Parts: sequence; C-alpha cells; structure tokens
Amino acid sequence: MANKRQIIIISLITAACLLGDSMLYIAMPVHYKEMGLTSLWEVGLLLSVNRLVRLPLNPLIGWLYQKIHIRTGIMIAVVLTFVTTSSYSLLHQFWLLFIMRSVWGAAWTLLRLGAYFTILQTSTPTTRGSLMGTYNGLFRLGSLFGMLLGGMIADLYGVDAAAVSFAIAALAVLPFTAFLCPTSIPASANYRLIDGSVPYWKSPGIWWTLASGMIIAMLYQGMFTATLSHFIEGYNPGNYVIWGWTLGAASLAGILQAVRWVWEPFLAPWFGRLSDRTGSSRKLFVLTLLLAAVLFAIVSVHMPLWLWLLILLGIQLTATILTTVMDALAVDAATRQQKAAAMTSYSVATDLGAALGPTLGYLSDSAIGTRCLYMTAAALLLAMAIRWYRPWKESEPA
Repeated sequence: MANKRQIIIISLITAACLLGDSMLYIAMPVHYKEMGLTSLWEVGLLLSVNRLVRLPLNPLIGWLYQKIHIRTGIMIAVVLTFVTTSSYSLLHQFWLLFIMRSVWGAAWTLLRLGAYFTILQTSTPTTRGSLMGTYNGLFRLGSLFGMLLGGMIADLYGVDAAAVSFAIAALAVLPFTAFLCPTSIPASANYRLIDGSVPYWKSPGIWWTLASGMIIAMLYQGMFTATLSHFIEGYNPGNYVIWGWTLGAASLAGILQAVRWVWEPFLAPWFGRLSDRTGSSRKLFVLTLLLAAVLFAIVSVHMPLWLWLLILLGIQLTATILTTVMDALAVDAATRQQKAAAMTSYSVATDLGAALGPTLGYLSDSAIGTRCLYMTAAALLLAMAIRWYRPWKESEPA
C-alpha cells in the first residue's frame, strides 16, 4: 500500500506539471498571434521541440539519477515547470519560447524517469502492472484538465491568464514534492550486471522490448493522435451530427481523445492488475495486439456512424491497455538486467517513436492514403502479436 501511495503522489505531481503543456496544444494554434508568433509553422515546431530534445536528454538524466535522490529530481522538474509555464505569459518571442519548450522537455524527462525508477524499486512481479497502470492513468488527468480548462481560460481571458494559472498550480505542488516524494535513488548497482548475465544491450529480449515500445508509441502517441482529426475529416467531409449536436472533425477528435483521458485513471490500473493476476502480462499483450490489428484494419471501411465511433473508441481502449502492459513488460525486463540503464533506453525508444509518428504518418498518408496507412499499422500490430506469442510459449522470458 505504501508503494502505491508513492506512485500516486508522483502521478499527481506529474499531472499538475502537465497542465501548462497540454493547454498549449489547444490554445496556441488559435491564439498564436497573442503569444508573439507569426505563423503556424512556428506553432508546430514549438509543440514538437520538447519531444525532440528528450532523445539526447534521457541518457543524461538517467545518469543524473545515479547521483541525486528521486525527490530532488522531481523537485527540480516542478521548479522548471513553473519557470516554463510562466514564460508562456511573459516571453512573446519565438526563440525565447523555443528555449523554454526545450527546458520543459528536460522537466518532463525528470518526471517520467523519476516515476519509472520508483516503480522499478517498489514493484514486484505481482504489482508491476497495477503500479504502472496507476501511474499512466493518473498523470493523464493533467492532459484532460489542461486541455479542457486551458482552452476555456484562454478563450475567456487570454493565454497569459491560462499560463499564469497553471504555473501557480505547478508551484503549489512543490511543498508536497518536498515532503511526500520518495528519497531513495536508483543505486549504482542498477547499472551493473546481475548474476553474471550479459550486458542488457546484448540481450535480444531487451532489444525486442525497446523496438515494441517504440512502435506502439509511434502508432498511438504519434501517428494515430496526430492524424485522427485529419482521418475523421476525410472519412466524412463536413460536420457530424451526433444526438442533435453538430461537430466538426477537430471537435470530434478532441472529444474522442478526452474520453480516453477520463477512463484511464480507472481502466489503466484495472488492466494492470489483470495482467498481474493472470501471471502473464504477455498473454494480455498479445490478445490486445490482435484486437488492435483488427480494429485498425476495418476502421476505414464505411459503416453506420455509431459503429464507426465504437471502433475508434475501441482503438483508444487498446491504446490504454497496450501502453500500460508495454510499460510493465519493460520494467519486468529491466528488473532482470541493468535496471536504470534499461529503463533509460526504453524511455529513449518511446520518445523516438512518439517523435517520428506524426511525421511518418502524414508522409505515408500523402504517399499511400489514409486507408493504406491504417492497414499498414494493422500489419505492424499483427506482426508484433505473432512475435510476442513465441516467447509467451517458451519457458524463458524474452
């Protein structure tokens, strides 16, 4: 119970820090001139640079966590969040905002690796999925409230007011960070070999785990999230009428994304516990990959609107399950190898996938069309399911 309490604390701190970042995804494309920007390409770069800088920062921050307490790392992240979120209301120049968004990338990496290392230290094979699901479910509350409240405040009072409000919210959690976050650090032994095993980077199982994490992040965090409104618009040009409400593609995409963030605090821990109870998270992972492959394959087929919306929600559900179980599998692999180094590599892999997803998605959409793009995603998921089924049958883990 104490272990879960630590994860809940870090998750809620992360959610508070995520408010300002999530607000930008709604407010900046509409209010970019108010922020001193001149074109939408500047908006796109500012919204993506924080992901790009995380690629080289992950190993650096992983090394840093060998030297400092997890509590110290989280406190630094909260302070950086306050500084960067405040800057959205103070700095109205592109290059200054570019620097602040890069600093936010460092803050996010500190938050996420701090959570990963805490789960590494506190989890057991019977609690790993539950703790990872709790973390994934709760921290996304920041995305939900950041987009919903941030968009409303920005429309009513301006982006400056939204940024100041969320900066204050981040600063307000600093005392809780100082007194409630865990103080232990990933010991240096986490980077050394265990029981004479080979280095983690020589293990095929680790490389397969990294590749799988990258592909799932690329398909869901990158490609699907970035192209959803475009796909909805192309599926039925014009507005959608649902229960008497007329919705555009962007509004419908936002609602579908918000539904996921509403259910994740409840469903992510539940699926995590389910994978723990079954004794094999790999089995749940394979079955969900198969379901996801089917849903991606048929979502482009014209059908009644209610059924099509259910399929889109089904894809969102598989995102919740796969992200939770994939993270738990990564922690499981890391506990058998050089722990902190393996989890740092996993963080790099997922960040790379999330960064590549939008670009590859739109390039592929232009080259082969949306339907072929989603069929390709289905083929990738099916191939992953087949490959993960093999080690599931074997006595030795991948």
